[in-house]
Amino acid sequence: MPRVFILSAAVLALAGPAHSASPTFSAHVTNPWFPLAPGSRYVYTGIKDGQPSREVLTVTHRTKTIDGKPCAVVEDRLYVRGKLTERTTDWYTQDARGNVWYYGEQTATLDRSGQVTGTSGTWRAGVAGAKPGIYMPAHPRVGQTGRQEYFKGEAEDHFKVLSLLGRNAVLTQEWTPLEPGVIDHKLYVRGIGVVLEQAERGGNERNELISFSQPS
Repeated sequence: MPRVFILSAAVLALAGPAHSASPTFSAHVTNPWFPLAPGSRYVYTGIKDGQPSREVLTVTHRTKTIDGKPCAVVEDRLYVRGKLTERTTDWYTQDARGNVWYYGEQTATLDRSGQVTGTSGTWRAGVAGAKPGIYMPAHPRVGQTGRQEYFKGEAEDHFKVLSLLGRNAVLTQEWTPLEPGVIDHKLYVRGIGVVLEQAERGGNERNELISFSQPS
């Protein structure tokens, strides 16, 4: 039976680096700040562009080789006002030191009838100059920064570790030069991953984890 965790505001109140020299990468992502156990499911609710939203992330049992590295495959579905508006497949891998690398995504935006209207933001490491980046360090340090992804003009997210909240939570800041003036904050909880994401400047977006399940 899967274990299910329901998070509340009380729980949330708790408490770029160089490429690893090791050639060893694994699709088995165990970084405690961003674990990707196959079969895990995350459900978020919030606001997207001022509209009520629901997002469902599923860590599949599939793997995919991207630029020679075995990657975990994560399916992401975004619903706005009850309608599927974006579907994305993300690829992550972990190096021997425990850093989680982001190796790309295949994304599509949909209209109200379910037809694809765009694929902006799609990229894959090793294709057309796209490069992977560290999504979550093995041992986050306050002030640590890095580039999470790079595909010129499409994917250029960066992060900075703002604070460590005791031993069980990390707060980060994210931004991209493609959207000057927009800054997001993310709260990670050990053993779960992202539990809260919120636009701090330049946007009207919020995503809060309301349900998390994983295989027992």
